[in-house]
Amino acid sequence: MTGEATLKEVLARLGRAMDSLEAVAAGRLEHEQDYSEAEAEAQRLNADRTRLATELDNAEARGERLEDANKEVSRRLVTAMETIRAVLDR
Repeated sequence: MTGEATLKEVLARLGRAMDSLEAVAAGRLEHEQDYSEAEAEAQRLNADRTRLATELDNAEARGERLEDANKEVSRRLVTAMETIRAVLDR
């Protein structure tokens, strides 16, 4: 019976080792899935950052154009006011 008991012990140890291996493998797969999700989220954030940077650049360029247009309108108004004053002074 010693051989039979030893075989049962070995099979029990093998079963526990297999259970442990399956648990580790499942944990590893879950970890890899979490890592993949985090990597996908990082890619989405980078895409958003790029889009927002482009929008900011466009908004700044538009702001500069509006500022230039404002200066031109102001210059023209000053010229028009000076012309009107000159006409009224005559």
